[in-house]
Amino acid sequence: MSTVELFVQARQDLAPVFAAVDTRVKKNLQRVLAAYRAEKIGAHHFAGVSGYGHGDLGRDTLDRAFARIFGAEQAAVRVQFVSGTHAIACALFGALRPGDELLSVAGAPYDTLEEVIGLRGAGQGSLRDFGVTYRELALTPAGGIDWETLATAIRPKTRLVLIQRSCGYSWRPSVAIDQIERIIRLVKSQNPHTVCFVDNCYGEFCEDREPTHAGADLVAGSLIKNPGGTIAPAGGYLAGKAEWVERACARLTAPGIGSAGGSSLDTNRLLMQGLFLAPQMVGEALKGAHLASYIFSKLGYAVQPGPTEPRTDVIQALRLGSPEKLIAFCRAIQRSSPIDSYLEPVPDVVPGYADAVVMAGGTFIEGSTLELSADGPLREPYIVFLQGGTHLAHVEIALEAALEAMLHR
Repeated sequence: MSTVELFVQARQDLAPVFAAVDTRVKKNLQRVLAAYRAEKIGAHHFAGVSGYGHGDLGRDTLDRAFARIFGAEQAAVRVQFVSGTHAIACALFGALRPGDELLSVAGAPYDTLEEVIGLRGAGQGSLRDFGVTYRELALTPAGGIDWETLATAIRPKTRLVLIQRSCGYSWRPSVAIDQIERIIRLVKSQNPHTVCFVDNCYGEFCEDREPTHAGADLVAGSLIKNPGGTIAPAGGYLAGKAEWVERACARLTAPGIGSAGGSSLDTNRLLMQGLFLAPQMVGEALKGAHLASYIFSKLGYAVQPGPTEPRTDVIQALRLGSPEKLIAFCRAIQRSSPIDSYLEPVPDVVPGYADAVVMAGGTFIEGSTLELSADGPLREPYIVFLQGGTHLAHVEIALEAALEAMLHR
């Protein structure tokens, strides 16, 4: 079967899957529209505020709309968060105190959190530097949650449980909302005061509810991923119970200022428009992920998740098996990008990562992973993590280029 025939067959076989994605997009968009109507968002909310951010009507209205969409008591959407890792760090430092324990229940956290926790590096003010201990529950051999161990895992000092929704740079299934709900029930049955925090990066709008609908006390993520809809220029968010959102905001700004600080500058329209577009953009990214999984599985590569398996994030892992193929894949994605297509990705050490990483991301917003991008650490078994894609046709063009590049590797 030729490459052209393979892609035609993929679209035919995946038609029911794509239809299910479209249904979810509509449901999520209805939730966004309902929140915008309830908050009476109008053009007057687009005006920005400088300086301290006092009286920022647009920012405060967006916070309330975001909270409605996420089923949360409070939300804080701020361009001052430089990344999802920054928002997550604020959440952790806001909730944890010296002597507390942080428990990761879905295996090891994403690479960029290792120095926040204190697993790598020293003297930078990590949680470990401030007397917070860390423990993690290993995943099962199949890559799932160890439910039996979790049922008795909460100790008196376990102040916060970290649930990383996305697979990160691990070869495992991501954690679906129904699993997150089960984790929270188990944790709360042992100690109702233990904070259940979800790293929600890459997962927003992939299902028809968010972790806060399932009982999470606090979630955090990045606006240059899913909820920014590919046009938010920067920022991150927090959502959940008001107490924990405010504590996290006190680490972003300062105690006594909390969520009252942080001006929107001239970004309110972009953030509001991006959030409106987010369900549709996420839907296209999901279709692209299904397509990549289908194509590469047909060609004999191991994929995670499978072509028709349910998805809870926009990440598609492809086990390529060699550094040459990993690099060739990323270079093809870069060449197929609208921005910086003339650049050639090379593996290098990136701040926050333990290994050299090769990254492709010719995006309009630097670092945007809802726009089409691909990356992977140069370590065995040489897995590339493909994410994003504003429309299915672009993903298809990029995958065709990647297959052609890999033929010679």
